Amino acid sequence: MVLVSAVIPTRGRPELLLRAVRSVLAQTLRQVEAVVVIDGTDPATEQALTSLAQEDSRVRVVALPTSIGGSDARNRGVTEASGEWIAFLDDDDEWLPGKLQAQLDAVTASTAPVVIGTCKIIARTPGKDYVWPRRMPEPNEPLCEYLLARRTLSRGEGSIQTSTFFVRRTLMQAQPFKSGQLKHQDTEWLLRVGQLPGAKPVFVNEIMAIHYIEEERASVSSKSNWRYSLEWVRRDRHLFTPRALTGFVLHQIAPEASEQAEWRAFPTLLFEVLRHGKTTLRDYSIFLAMWLLPRRHRRRLRDWMARRPALGALVHSR
Repeated sequence: MVLVSAVIPTRGRPELLLRAVRSVLAQTLRQVEAVVVIDGTDPATEQALTSLAQEDSRVRVVALPTSIGGSDARNRGVTEASGEWIAFLDDDDEWLPGKLQAQLDAVTASTAPVVIGTCKIIARTPGKDYVWPRRMPEPNEPLCEYLLARRTLSRGEGSIQTSTFFVRRTLMQAQPFKSGQLKHQDTEWLLRVGQLPGAKPVFVNEIMAIHYIEEERASVSSKSNWRYSLEWVRRDRHLFTPRALTGFVLHQIAPEASEQAEWRAFPTLLFEVLRHGKTTLRDYSIFLAMWLLPRRHRRRLRDWMARRPALGALVHSR
């Protein structure tokens, strides 16, 4: 009997994928399966999975003839899954052994009509490890504001990372990832599902996964494309409160534009939040810092301050 299906979309990273799959098989909860969706022709990944699937029948491989993208690959994994619960895992991340059991205990104890299971993670960068999220949602705080209305310069204050998602399969069947969404797939899903009546994130307040942030490695979701991000906000503005819209535009889209030296985006983004958002002096300060400090300098500053407890507390403070 399969209680939990781990859905792992992948393409072109067989060594990282094997680490992820082995972390599924090492779970203390044994009634699991690993559904690996290979998103397009990828002989190296198929070959790497062959021996692992022969060793453990809980590994299931779905090899797609053509690439359909991350959202649809995850949705295909849900279709192929047989578990009552779905847990998503990115192919370059890994779980700690007790993750699924701890999340299963937490969500089954919840009385919320719609549960979004999650947990704390180690965000592992080349410079330092961080524990995300740094805070839990406040009572009655909209999920979109918890995730997007940043109060500090550094990331990870409010966080529900994809490799922590733990939800009922019936929920994913009713609310799949948005087909064709090139970026912000997890954010779009969280904002949409977070508006359902009775939806509630259920946290395991322990570190249960490792999220690897290879800050120089390109991926579809990490490529700077501020215009696509802004078009998405404008198209799905109903998913954002004014505070959440401000946070996303100033703290996520602005760094993308800054990284591309697209200075003409500055007034465009500022006008967007003045018209549709709700801003504070802190928002403007972070916005300016995003433009004046290149990303590599912000990373160095983040790592340097994190090594000094007093300064680290200052940069993470309200």
